[in-house]
Amino acid sequence: MNVRVAVVGGGSWGTTVAHLCAHNAPTVLYARDPAIADAVNSAAENPRYLPGRALHPDLRATSDIGAAVGGADAVVMGVPSHGFRATLGLLRPHLGDGTPIVSLTKGLEGGSRKRMTEVVADELPGHPAGVLTGPNLAKEILAGHAAAAVLAMAPADALLQEIFCAGDFRVYTNTDVVGAEIAGATKNVIALAAGIADGLEAGDNTRAALITRGLAEVTRLGMALGGDPRTFAGLAGIGDIVATCVSPQSRNRHVGERLGRGEAIDEIVASMDQVAEGVKSTPVVAALARSLGVDMPITEQVRAVIEDGRPAAAAYRSLLDRPPTSETHR
Repeated sequence: MNVRVAVVGGGSWGTTVAHLCAHNAPTVLYARDPAIADAVNSAAENPRYLPGRALHPDLRATSDIGAAVGGADAVVMGVPSHGFRATLGLLRPHLGDGTPIVSLTKGLEGGSRKRMTEVVADELPGHPAGVLTGPNLAKEILAGHAAAAVLAMAPADALLQEIFCAGDFRVYTNTDVVGAEIAGATKNVIALAAGIADGLEAGDNTRAALITRGLAEVTRLGMALGGDPRTFAGLAGIGDIVATCVSPQSRNRHVGERLGRGEAIDEIVASMDQVAEGVKSTPVVAALARSLGVDMPITEQVRAVIEDGRPAAAAYRSLLDRPPTSETHR
């Protein structure tokens, strides 16, 4: 395929997406750490984030963002939400006119409460923007297990869809960018809640209830912002929520579980070498919900645990003590 792809961000998911793209198009991975770039080029491996996982032999990497992005026909952004805007500024001088930008980031920007495609619109006006999202655990995809994602862009981009499809990794299209991004940002909050319940040894019934009622919260917020309710019943919504709430590979579930066991959030974050987006997204999502008058009780209790230091058991009890209401209440 005569299309050059640049993937910005050498973490586990950015590296995995670069690996997928390399099956179909010349692909360059930008890794801020030169050691990661060198390892990708010399050993087809990212030893820091994906040790022992073989990458496509044609994938190239660099620690020079200009070299990665210059001449690219599509740019994929695999950086955390708190560094997203600044990174766009770094790559701006190297971009061609109208180069599409695809976000892998499942979070909202602090302060502005903006989705990543809105940040792209601020920093790179005139560049089409979308999001690749869904129940995608990097190690399983690199192991060759079947997985699916959704590429949300308006209008749909069939060429990009083809670039991301590789092996048993299937990509569907959706024009509901708002819904897909809100689903991706908020599912991490629900995963924290599910992890907290696991840390409290609450059981499978509790996890199922949290997932279901969490989906209701996610859908309410997404619809208030103009999202299509069908998106939340798809890969970006329930699909990603299930994977993130259940899998032991989920960073957000891992953080929640440790919170449930009584550890402090600062100590948990300091011990991790990758970002759990839900930690930063939860206060932003809670503030956004309050500003829109959207009821999100699970999100609010997770926020209280993270921001206010509320004991996990007290947050759990508070949810159970809420007055019963209609399941279909919006």
